Amino acid sequence: MNGMGRMAPLNTLDDRGETTVPEWAKRQQGGRTSNAVSLQTLVQNPTRMLCIGGGTGLPTVLKGLAPRAAPKPGDPGLDLTAVVAMSDDGGSSGRLRRARGLLPPGDIRNCLVAMADGKSPLTEVFNYRFGGAKGLAGHAVGNLLIAALAELKGNFLEAVQSTGSMLGSRGTVLPCTLQSVELAAELEDGSYVVGERNIVRSGKRVKRVSLLPNRPPPVVGLLDAIREADLITIGPGSLYSSIMPNLLVEGVAEALRAARAMKVMVANLMTQPGETDGLGCEDHVRAVLDHVGPVIDVVLLNSTPPAEAALTRYAQRGSMPVVAQSRELLELGVIPISADLLKSGPRVRHDSSKLARRLIKLARTGL
Repeated sequence: MNGMGRMAPLNTLDDRGETTVPEWAKRQQGGRTSNAVSLQTLVQNPTRMLCIGGGTGLPTVLKGLAPRAAPKPGDPGLDLTAVVAMSDDGGSSGRLRRARGLLPPGDIRNCLVAMADGKSPLTEVFNYRFGGAKGLAGHAVGNLLIAALAELKGNFLEAVQSTGSMLGSRGTVLPCTLQSVELAAELEDGSYVVGERNIVRSGKRVKRVSLLPNRPPPVVGLLDAIREADLITIGPGSLYSSIMPNLLVEGVAEALRAARAMKVMVANLMTQPGETDGLGCEDHVRAVLDHVGPVIDVVLLNSTPPAEAALTRYAQRGSMPVVAQSRELLELGVIPISADLLKSGPRVRHDSSKLARRLIKLARTGL
């Protein structure tokens, strides 16, 4: 075990068939201590989990981890932090940005609700969305509350923290930056598009994305959270609109590359029409590496195939399974790990409880 209570991870084989130690394992082994000290640390300290993303994918991860945050006999629990992309310009969030000059609250709200105490009567209210065609139509109550608190306090981060206290959220939610940013994309045909909505509407494959303004400053505490984490998760979620904006913030990629924690990318189950058409898992990983360098150690893959009826429905909407080629992932310096992560039901979704169990095992054992 190392100083954070994780056992030494499995070695891998290089091209010559010789045993090699993954880079993340070398980072962790640099702080190796005696087993007695490691066990004591494991019992006393909560496991620090940092989860990066946005959209609907990040709340899925948090929903499974949050119930395990509280310590129990023999289990120190989790210290849970979510880092959320701030470039959303669609739906209720986009309207609030344009009308009030605020940061987008929607993905923040979803993460706070996902980590809320299940007994909180406010969770249902926060997710209630007004109907109709005018005025409040389409706005979620939680979005409006975060917006109101941001204006009242004059500080978006304070508004997020206050909202988390109201909900009894079992963890911390951090916007990746407090600077108003837009997502810009260079498309495969050479054209240039600004705004998440416009990128998706273009219907063309993305070649590269950036933030405007470029490399905005990170929110206070983000880089420290990366350095102190025991495990860092990236995704699942929209590759270019939910995951990448977090990694493009000033100092984040550098902190991730230097972090001793294992960095796990949770592979998407299905492609996203208009954004990742035709991309396999290795293409997702390669896109991240091309943008910000080696910030992924492990890719967590689902091993359970979805029902054929579900795949047929998704195919009609242009969404196909994200296929993984293990050899190509290994050639990229990333270790593929497979597990049953599929949620039962008609929709192809990750099961938050299965995902949480696998991530906690990786955090505490390295396996």
